[in-house]
Amino acid sequence: MITALDHIALVVKNLDAALDGLTRLLGREADWRGSGGGTRHVWYQLGNTALDVIQPGEGNPMFAGAGGLWALAFATDDMEGDRKRLSRLSVASMDPMPVRTKTEDGQTRTWPTAIVTDGANGVTTFLVGETPAWPASPAVGDEAGAVSGLDHVVVSTRNPDRAAAFYGARLGLPFKLDRSNPDWGTRLMFFQCGDLIVEVAQQLKQEPGDDPDSLWGLSWRVPDIDAAHARIGQSFAVSDIRDGRKPGTRVFTVKDAPEGVPTLILGRTG
Repeated sequence: MITALDHIALVVKNLDAALDGLTRLLGREADWRGSGGGTRHVWYQLGNTALDVIQPGEGNPMFAGAGGLWALAFATDDMEGDRKRLSRLSVASMDPMPVRTKTEDGQTRTWPTAIVTDGANGVTTFLVGETPAWPASPAVGDEAGAVSGLDHVVVSTRNPDRAAAFYGARLGLPFKLDRSNPDWGTRLMFFQCGDLIVEVAQQLKQEPGDDPDSLWGLSWRVPDIDAAHARIGQSFAVSDIRDGRKPGTRVFTVKDAPEGVPTLILGRTG
């Protein structure tokens, strides 16, 4: 079964610039810098998921046309069982293969990965088998103001029924909430994945359609939102702190987050 969101993949053109910006945003250093197959990447291991930042090599067909938020990688405790179950539900995947990355000093990491080739509605999707517990990315300065984990990842869709069938009925993520609000202009559906949320958003002003879904934005958790607001505000344009839509939360928006990813920072009040 799907147990967690193993990582989110972000594709960039300039890895060094992305590394600088994301380290300042997250308040954490990358815990891994590696390469493989002409592709360079850095990895931020957070409390409940990871962020894999990738600069593809020239001519790599896997990343043709890719840029920005690129992929969701779901952790499974039964790779073959999940692949067979998903195949019966019209979600096809390639045979698992080891993804290998190597640092300049010769350290290696490998994780078993199966690419979903059909049925994910346009969002690049992977299944990831069991891996060792990677060390956490160290905080830069005060831990209270650093990002501790992901609260939710937002998938944009014009076909909410199709998206609900994939994340709920096929992947088996618990369907926690379905809410429309004309004041927001959005229908939101929440699917639990470990202790974070895959949020599917439909703009109510748009007519339903069969366009591919896309990854849209990220909401990061912090232990102390006031400390995070002060820290991140030194490097980026940020909104004022306001009450979140979820009771017991306070949030602010990072208006110029790295790579143009729509970014919300969330803290709990109790």
